[in-house]
Amino acid sequence: MDEKQRVRGRLTPLWRAIVEVAFIVFLFYSNLLMGEFTRSNGQGKSLWFAMVDVFTGTNLAIALVSALIGYVVFEFLRKKL
Repeated sequence: MDEKQRVRGRLTPLWRAIVEVAFIVFLFYSNLLMGEFTRSNGQGKSLWFAMVDVFTGTNLAIALVSALIGYVVFEFLRKKL
């Protein structure tokens, strides 16, 4: 049991980082998709059109970099306070 608790203790910060980064990426994409859908909601435009326009490699790179920066800032503030 002691070995399992030690391994679990090492994985907890990793899983917390993954969840926090994924949540920031989710917020980024949901905000981007809402803005794109309302902007392009003209004649013949659909949700699928907005999704194709939003989910690009460039947006993924921006989301991941922003999420990692956000995670580092929140970890710094969490340890500082």
